[in-house]
Amino acid sequence: MSAQSVLFDAPGPRARRRHALLAGVGALLALAALYFVFRKMQTANQLQGYMWEPFFTDRSVWRDYLLKGLWGTIKAALLSIVFAGAFGLVFGIGRLSSVAPVRWVCGVVVEFFRAVPVLIMMIFAFGIYTRNGIFASDLNPLAAVVTALTLYNGAVIAELVRSGVYSLPKGQGEAGLSVGLTTGQVLRSIQLPQALTAMLPALIGQFVTVLKDSALGTAITYTELLTWSKTLGSAFTNTVPAYIVAAILFITMNYLLSRLAVTVEKRLSRRGRTTLHAPGGPDPAAAEPSAAADGVPGRP
Repeated sequence: MSAQSVLFDAPGPRARRRHALLAGVGALLALAALYFVFRKMQTANQLQGYMWEPFFTDRSVWRDYLLKGLWGTIKAALLSIVFAGAFGLVFGIGRLSSVAPVRWVCGVVVEFFRAVPVLIMMIFAFGIYTRNGIFASDLNPLAAVVTALTLYNGAVIAELVRSGVYSLPKGQGEAGLSVGLTTGQVLRSIQLPQALTAMLPALIGQFVTVLKDSALGTAITYTELLTWSKTLGSAFTNTVPAYIVAAILFITMNYLLSRLAVTVEKRLSRRGRTTLHAPGGPDPAAAEPSAAADGVPGRP
């Protein structure tokens, strides 16, 4: 029996007509909204050709603004994903510990940082670093952005580690114990390597979240792509085109990372390994059929 027939019945003629009507109404509303935005931008002279000329004729637009902002975004994202990976590995293993106090403390830390908004953590960390002079003044915004992204995404990765180990067949752990390995040795030698391999697509997908959330750094004066786009718009009086170009750059980076996650998942599926997805996050291969869709390699 297919998954579709289990989840819901196929729509009948009346339901299909109703769905088509709702889809048509939704499309008309979307077109009306786009037309309204287009008219407002046209009234504000934001669609005139001279507004877009600097992107093609003036090298300083890219050299002094967009590329600097792009590097700021990528730098914060790279640092955050490295530290978040270490954080998630430590606390993910801690949540799997056989020592109850360690497991409880790690669980509280992970759940706390998953619940706190990233922007609040950025502002809080920026205030601490600024008042106490922990870093140089020009590094405080970057440090605050990396701290907040590390704590939030590290908590998500910790959950990936925990769920990855729990998703493995129990027989593997029992086999390790039967040959004389301790619980810790079974975790480090047998379960954790498989869990880390399975979570690679989700880890790449989490990098998309890090890239997008780095734009929140503009609230604490971190000069990333969004901040430099705002500065570019002020310098050339083309704010809307500057933001549109920044959006295109963000979309391009995130799309390439999503495709990379899909490619990794396909390769792991062909090797007969189950992959994981971030808790509450998007499935990078939701539109792609997978041989391990139900967690059983090779099963249709």
